[in-house]
Amino acid sequence: MRRHGRKAAPEFEPAGEPPRRCDHPGCLEPGLFRAPRDRRLMDFLWFCLPHVRAYNAAWDFYKGMGPHEIEAALRADTSWQRPSWPLGRLGGAGRFDPELLRDPLSVLGQEAPTSRRRPREETQAPPELRAALELLGLSWPLDQGELRARYKDLAKRHHPDATGGDRSAEEKFKDINRAYSLLKRRVPARAGQHAPAEAAAAG
Repeated sequence: MRRHGRKAAPEFEPAGEPPRRCDHPGCLEPGLFRAPRDRRLMDFLWFCLPHVRAYNAAWDFYKGMGPHEIEAALRADTSWQRPSWPLGRLGGAGRFDPELLRDPLSVLGQEAPTSRRRPREETQAPPELRAALELLGLSWPLDQGELRARYKDLAKRHHPDATGGDRSAEEKFKDINRAYSLLKRRVPARAGQHAPAEAAAAG
């Protein structure tokens, strides 16, 4: 198992000094290229180019280490030999104290609502409106435009004039009016939009 590093550039002795000999036994060439003596990477040997290539080809950073030591070294390398912790272990899962950190754009705090993901309280209808929504066949949230269109459609279908005086249809029509009256007080209107009167919708 070889550990690769950046290729070392040759180093030359200052002028006037004899060249450093290659540390390979019996080699008389200048030792211009350094290579680590062991995995501490503190002491170095010096070789000529052919011998540094041979030394590097046989270099094994993990030589003499057991499986657990190798695994620990690999884990340390993934974090550049710096300590690390699981996400959220040191307070990352909590909210920031607004007194300690101002975040006017909510970048670090609560996620801003988007069209794809709304806060839970915006996607669930208030309990007192759920029966009315079910009766009219509407989902929450909605606006006045959706409510008005649905009411007009149901009112025309269940109006006594359209059902020939059917008693069950008349009761249904009353329930529709009650549900609509409840919802139109709670559903926000768009700018410039006005809710119609029940009689106009029914006509």
